[in-house]
Amino acid sequence: QVQLVESGGGLVQPGGSLRLSCAASGFTFSTYTMRCYRQAPGKEREMVAQIGYSGRSTSYADSVKGRFTISRDNPKNTVYLQMNSLKPEDTAVYYCHAPFLRGDYWGQGTQVTVSS
Repeated sequence: QVQLVESGGGLVQPGGSLRLSCAASGFTFSTYTMRCYRQAPGKEREMVAQIGYSGRSTSYADSVKGRFTISRDNPKNTVYLQMNSLKPEDTAVYYCHAPFLRGDYWGQGTQVTVSS
């Protein structure tokens, strides 16, 4: 059974940092590309970062480039999203997803709120 469990969200002031984690199970994690998405109230879900199965290739949405870093630890079946210089517009529920895994699996997400 595929499971994706996001954690690490919270309330942070503008300019602050958070590190999100996504623990995966039920599939061969080390062979799949992983993505982090976010969805703000009233907005479409958007992809913010992607990492290849080995961790060597990454890509980012323009809105987070230079501020967010995605990484993975394959032995731990975990993806990380380090978020620095957070802005109020980064407020959203953050999710991880394996886009090429058969089926459409999503975790419950973790809320990130950036506010003073």
